[in-house]
Amino acid sequence: MSAGKADRRVSGLVLSPWNLLLILPFWILLTPLYNRVDPVLFGMPFFYWFQFVGIAVGVVCTATVYRMTRRKPSVPARGAPRDVDELDEGSDR
Repeated sequence: MSAGKADRRVSGLVLSPWNLLLILPFWILLTPLYNRVDPVLFGMPFFYWFQFVGIAVGVVCTATVYRMTRRKPSVPARGAPRDVDELDEGSDR
């Protein structure tokens, strides 16, 4: 895990309440909710247009979470920062 970089991008584990919004698209998995034909919209059965709406909701949720959390600093790793050479040499121990 690393802190924000000079170009203000963030990498590592980012914990935010905005991440809970990513649970919302899972409502599409509740098959009994949309396993029917009526109501019809533009000649398309409910089963199909409900899934299209679910895709749109998922995209909006993902984009919102990304925009709200992209500049939040991540949790830095504990201890002194190590450079690439130390990390590479430490892997064969």
